[in-house]
Amino acid sequence: MPSDQSTWLISVPQDGEAEGLLQEVTTKLVKQSKSLPPNNISQLNIPTFKTGTLDSLISLSEDLPKQESFFTQTVAKIVDTLRNLLNNDPSKLSKHILVNEATVDDYLLHDWSWNEGRYGVQRGLPEMADVLNKEMISIDNVMKTKLNSYNLAKGSLTQMQRKKTGNLSVRSLVDVVSKEDFLLDSEYMETVLVAVPKTLVKDWNAKYERLTSMVVPRSSRPIAADAEYSLFGVVIFRKVHDEFVQKCRENKFIVRDFVYSEDALQKQREELETADTTEKELWTELLRLSRTNFSEAFQLLVHLKVMRLFVESVLRYGLPANYTGLIVKPDPKQVKKILTVLSSQFSYLAPRSSRRSNAKTGGNEDFVGEYQSLLEQEFFDFVLYEVPWIVY
Repeated sequence: MPSDQSTWLISVPQDGEAEGLLQEVTTKLVKQSKSLPPNNISQLNIPTFKTGTLDSLISLSEDLPKQESFFTQTVAKIVDTLRNLLNNDPSKLSKHILVNEATVDDYLLHDWSWNEGRYGVQRGLPEMADVLNKEMISIDNVMKTKLNSYNLAKGSLTQMQRKKTGNLSVRSLVDVVSKEDFLLDSEYMETVLVAVPKTLVKDWNAKYERLTSMVVPRSSRPIAADAEYSLFGVVIFRKVHDEFVQKCRENKFIVRDFVYSEDALQKQREELETADTTEKELWTELLRLSRTNFSEAFQLLVHLKVMRLFVESVLRYGLPANYTGLIVKPDPKQVKKILTVLSSQFSYLAPRSSRRSNAKTGGNEDFVGEYQSLLEQEFFDFVLYEVPWIVY
């Protein structure tokens, strides 16, 4: 059963006018599935590629599914990147999940055509598959590099910002203290910053002068406070610094390791501003690149699907390699009905569909094992491949 979360690409032998078939199928599908709009069905113009040898077609029928899996994963990763950049906002995401500035549905259902300018059909199918694959690998590599650069910048910024959050026992004090809070240019004395739990402020005021010798009396000054801690500055002699730290620790007072330096503070502020600017610039670049590469990657995926559709059609129906294609976006609730209509419409192809087995085995059962996985795939009298609704 085809997925109800995908758009179907269908191929059948061209036995008449493609427009007549489109009109006939559309009428039947709309009648049986009243919730399916007529514009959810359109013609798919399948190019007439160079078929090459039977062996090359069989080889392609084995290789293309692997490429298709990689292509689908690459497109999905780009969508995930966009989701993360846009905080999973569907309205914003829809503005960036575009193919040539059109929605995915419009791209597929409104006169889709093979990009002859970039992928001329005069090339052989294996060469064409290789060209598509190289382009997708290039997109994937570029995305990985840019995403890695952005994640490093974001991580650096987050780490810096984290230092500005939390309580006064752990957060950065760059924007908390000022020059006036410190005794500077003294050879023998220094100002020490101490974060005191709110519940122990009375103990601090009562004890700090006697924690060690050489604490300057009445030198404790409140600098800042939050919900959990109060930050004090106290003047001590440098020679008792280590002892004072130890006594504070014993009394659950937290000495902050901080040396006031105007140059150091300015450097930290500049580093934070630089990190913030870099993150914003890389965010913008990654968003623009993801938008562009989604369009490119999705087109590559569809082109590969159409190639696979053609290869399967030749193996199944044989030559001449003239096929009529349809694109159907099913109503998820009506998948069985739609499939029944299509199966009935193309039931006359059953005898010709058996060519696929003959092509794979050459009519020799000894070769069945080699292609068993291909022969066991879900089988309809018409050729059907799916373009997943990656963006939903």
